Amino acid sequence: MKKILTIVVLFVSCVFYSQNKGVLGKWKTIDDETGEPKSIVEIYEKSGKIYGKVIEILDMVHKNDFCTACSGEDASKPILGLIVIKGLTQDGKEYNSGKILDPKNGKLYQCFITLEGNDKLKVRGYIGISLLGRTQYWQRVKK
Repeated sequence: MKKILTIVVLFVSCVFYSQNKGVLGKWKTIDDETGEPKSIVEIYEKSGKIYGKVIEILDMVHKNDFCTACSGEDASKPILGLIVIKGLTQDGKEYNSGKILDPKNGKLYQCFITLEGNDKLKVRGYIGISLLGRTQYWQRVKK
């Protein structure tokens, strides 16, 4: 009886653990101005910080675009493969203290992200204070 109970508890724990993925994973970016899906960004952790890399571009017209407006290490890099979320750290339920790159204009903005439910990510880029910025809501890509 104890073995069966242990197996059931482990199974239920695994199910709940797999459902709570946090911000890591693949996300479909949704343009806040047009409502159109733009790309798939994979959010991952490296050395305790959160990063996001463009792994797919959904708009066929811009599939092979380069970040011509970017400067520094991102200058003239292809948007596909570009790291757009840089160095966020977890602060409770929010990830902040990092940057987000807008490949359209090449600018880096302060950024925070927050998970809303399991499949919706609030992404806010701003200048100076959080009131001066834009928010997008990204959707988790399900396998």
